[in-house]
Amino acid sequence: MMLIMQMTWKEMIRKRVMVLAMILTILFLIAYWFIADAVAGSESFGGFSDGNSIITNYTTGVLMMMIGFFFAGFVIALLSIFSSFSSIAGEAEQGVMQALLTRPISRTQFYIGRWLGFVTLLCCYTLILYTAIMVITDIHAAIPKAFMVHVKALLLLALIIVLLVSLTMLGSTKFSSLGNGVFITMLFGAGWLGGMLEKVQKIGIFEAFGAEEIGNTLSNISGLMSIIMPVDALQRKMMHGLIGLDELGSVVNVSKILSGFFIGDVPTGTFVIYAMLYAAIAFVWGVLRFRKKDL
Repeated sequence: MMLIMQMTWKEMIRKRVMVLAMILTILFLIAYWFIADAVAGSESFGGFSDGNSIITNYTTGVLMMMIGFFFAGFVIALLSIFSSFSSIAGEAEQGVMQALLTRPISRTQFYIGRWLGFVTLLCCYTLILYTAIMVITDIHAAIPKAFMVHVKALLLLALIIVLLVSLTMLGSTKFSSLGNGVFITMLFGAGWLGGMLEKVQKIGIFEAFGAEEIGNTLSNISGLMSIIMPVDALQRKMMHGLIGLDELGSVVNVSKILSGFFIGDVPTGTFVIYAMLYAAIAFVWGVLRFRKKDL
């Protein structure tokens, strides 16, 4: 199993998946540095308090983190999908798997080894990206200093990786490589769209135009989309906890528009448990399907 995990790491490096991801990440971090410098250099920002106070410094950091993780969420999700969408179907089509499974390794060990390879490598990448965003933000403004706040945020990002890799590998036991990639990407897009509808509802656009009934209908639809694909909701939960709106909401003057656009409605702890069960079911189902799959 560990051999398969190491093989997965080498494959992602050999195919330059992580190399290209790191190059694009460096370019983003350079751009993010200049964005952070521009935001920090301005004395006031719409929705934030004026003045060079501690609160202003922290609210500036809030804006930077929102921008940074808006990008990071997309990168982590798409890397999780496109690194594993052909993990089973692609190798079966090329005949690679038939050669590997003739050795003394069970299908369950092979599947778990591949899963561990994708998850561990992507978690390492996520840790590097998270740390870089936090360091750049801290240089220009203020960030949360509590250790457990960052631990919880990283665990939620790790859960996103686990969920997407588990779901994508499950799809790879059923669909072709191309079909699986398209299907999971569209599923992720549906979840993201549901999150955007919730954010639009939170900002109050429908109320402003007197269309509360339409807003409520779209809110129900967005809730269903979030249940089908919980990734965007988990990211909003991560940002809410990282910013600390529950503790600082009455002190830090983050505007309704900004918090609504980047966070929207915050999922409960029960929703996080649901997402964990979702990932566990997808993982176990994928193992069972692969054990019976005709290669």
